[in-house]
Amino acid sequence: MKKIILGLLCWPIFLSAQIPDHIYRPNIRTVKLFKYGDIYSYPVLQLGNNEQLELHFDDLDNDVKNYYYSFQLCNADWTPANVQTFDYIRGFQSNRIGTYRSSSIVQTRYTHYQAILPERNSGPTKGGNYLLKVFLNDDTSRLVFTKRLLVVNKKASVAGQVLQPFNGNMFQTHQRVQAGVSTAGTQLNPFSPQDLKLVILQNFNWGSASLIDRPTLFRGNYYEYSDDAFTTFPATKEWRWADLRSFRLRSDRVQRIVDSDTSSRIDIYINPDMDRRQQIYIYYRDINGLFSSENQDNGNAYWQADYAWVHFTYVPPGNQLIPGRQVYLFGELTQYSPDEATRMEFNPEKGVYEKALYLKQGYYNYSYVTLPDRPQRGVPALPENAEGNYWGTENSYMILVYFRPFGARADELVGYSLINSAFQR
Repeated sequence: MKKIILGLLCWPIFLSAQIPDHIYRPNIRTVKLFKYGDIYSYPVLQLGNNEQLELHFDDLDNDVKNYYYSFQLCNADWTPANVQTFDYIRGFQSNRIGTYRSSSIVQTRYTHYQAILPERNSGPTKGGNYLLKVFLNDDTSRLVFTKRLLVVNKKASVAGQVLQPFNGNMFQTHQRVQAGVSTAGTQLNPFSPQDLKLVILQNFNWGSASLIDRPTLFRGNYYEYSDDAFTTFPATKEWRWADLRSFRLRSDRVQRIVDSDTSSRIDIYINPDMDRRQQIYIYYRDINGLFSSENQDNGNAYWQADYAWVHFTYVPPGNQLIPGRQVYLFGELTQYSPDEATRMEFNPEKGVYEKALYLKQGYYNYSYVTLPDRPQRGVPALPENAEGNYWGTENSYMILVYFRPFGARADELVGYSLINSAFQR
């Protein structure tokens, strides 16, 4: 059996193509893709169910541009599938985003674009991983951003549960996902157990997702994935939050708001975040790392919401620099990508790490992770949770089942399940 960390596998391949969930232009902000009418959902479509997704993003240039979008089919590891576009897209291969509106009643000027997709004249026809690509003037070389979405052609039933690991060293700090896949009564006829692949995501983060290429055991049409070594995840703790739905009134975690009288700049300072690794676990409801565009000051959350520089502060143990590691802000607000744009700077006078992000009004979940200063050559550097771990933390897990029959050129997504680790409390 082999486990592959998808965040490591797909990155080098996409450097010469398209990087998933990546914004290529600095004028583009607040990109959101979710199920129609559900701002807290992940973009998953069931093939043949007439479901749709909402796409929203802002252009800070505050003008009107011709943005187009298209779909690219990918394999289970997000490498581009070796399939011609007309084999998995019906109708037009690209579509113009024709719904846009300039911001109003706010200090920051921008143009908000939105689309409902897939449209009647175009859409995916196969199950699988898809990359939504948005580009300028119907020119695919002028890529603006990419977003992941999933299209499920249900041919297998998936069940799962979250348990504590058997390993005593992980019993209090990790969670184990036990998944079962049944192909009984379906059109699937796997030639061998390796024809099925399983992907498990914790809290919608592809960077820590694992791909398992064979089951722990199988009998007939039933496949079970339950090996601790391949289905175990650090439990983390509940995500921190920043309620930025109002720039006029301070919410519970906002320390102060500075609204300049001479410019359109707004600065919001979040209460300093203390280290939680030695603190007892406290349960509270979160949205598992996501963010949403919401507005309590004006009527509309998309073109009547303002932007501000939001200042985050992390207090390390003993107010000392963490030796050999860098600290990053982490979550959907940073595309789950620890890089230079999300790296925090240590302030030796205050003994804290600081970072300011330009964010739109909304509700944000976030956490802190660390990476080594000098990663070893040839050894992938995985973000390390800086929050501590507790086995009873509430997390969401997506279980995805892929099938590639003999001779096929792409992995088909044939099973999907979303489970939660909400243990009895």
